[in-house]
Amino acid sequence: MTAESENKKFVLCVSNKDCDDLEKRKIYQILPDKAAEKEGYLRVIDESGEDYLYPQSYFILVHLPREAQEALSLSE
Repeated sequence: MTAESENKKFVLCVSNKDCDDLEKRKIYQILPDKAAEKEGYLRVIDESGEDYLYPQSYFILVHLPREAQEALSLSE
């Protein structure tokens, strides 16, 4: 596994109020954004394939095994 894939973080969507580009119970990759996190948001790569800010309360951080991270990376 590369250093880049080791640094990837994933979240599980538990709410999608007024968000057409998020699906409940789906895993999404997040990108680092310290400024957004301080304001209570996460930068999420959503269904559009772009990254947008969403409330942290919409997600639960998940720790995926290496194999799962690699499988998600193959779908990109």
